[in-house]
Amino acid sequence: MGCANLAYAFVLIAGLLAGMISGIVGTGSSIILIPVLTYAFGPKEAVPIMAIAAIFANLSRVLAWWREVDWRAFAAYSIPGVPAAALGAMTLLALPARAIDIAIGVFIIAMIPGRRWMAARQFKVTLVHMAIAGALIGYLTGIVVSTGPLNIPVFLSYGLVKGAFLATEAASSLGLYIAKSITFRSFGALPIEIIGKGLIAGSSIMAGTFVSKRAVAKLDADSFRFILDGMMLLCGLTMLWNAFITP
Repeated sequence: MGCANLAYAFVLIAGLLAGMISGIVGTGSSIILIPVLTYAFGPKEAVPIMAIAAIFANLSRVLAWWREVDWRAFAAYSIPGVPAAALGAMTLLALPARAIDIAIGVFIIAMIPGRRWMAARQFKVTLVHMAIAGALIGYLTGIVVSTGPLNIPVFLSYGLVKGAFLATEAASSLGLYIAKSITFRSFGALPIEIIGKGLIAGSSIMAGTFVSKRAVAKLDADSFRFILDGMMLLCGLTMLWNAFITP
């Protein structure tokens, strides 16, 4: 088997694993796949490939939990979020990525006790809060590889868990990544070859998501929240690692 075929096989295996994990916790596919895509195709191609793969990652969660989407939360988040993601993608090259990674990493880790504090005081996110979060996170989504962990406390505090959380967060994020990809394409940063590689990675993520559906159905709500806290910690530390360790 040639080196190119080995690279694609590596991406497919990593994508399946990423899909299984993100299918349970709603995020994490980028953290797993970006190092693999960078190794297989180089750092310049990894980000646009992941933008395409993220569309399939979110689409698969929507299809797996279609009946549980909260369409009001989706609309409140997506209407301001989609244009904000396009704006973020257009300003991607003008902002210091390292500073953004540090800020998001610290915020994600801080939101672990923050989410528990809000839950203890029965703080509820409203549709107005969802719209504000959509605009802010949408803009950041256009700039960085993944902002999925930022969505976790927002959608949980709105009252969504398990399938409803996975489906609504994925549906809301789907529009952001489509807007980001269209913007990349319009600026010539998403040629057909990159789209093809993104389709390969995305298809394996979709398969992993459906494999994990049965595991999510068996989880109780408290265990689900505990797993999400662990994923938030991992995501935050990964972003800080990227900021301080990588050149």
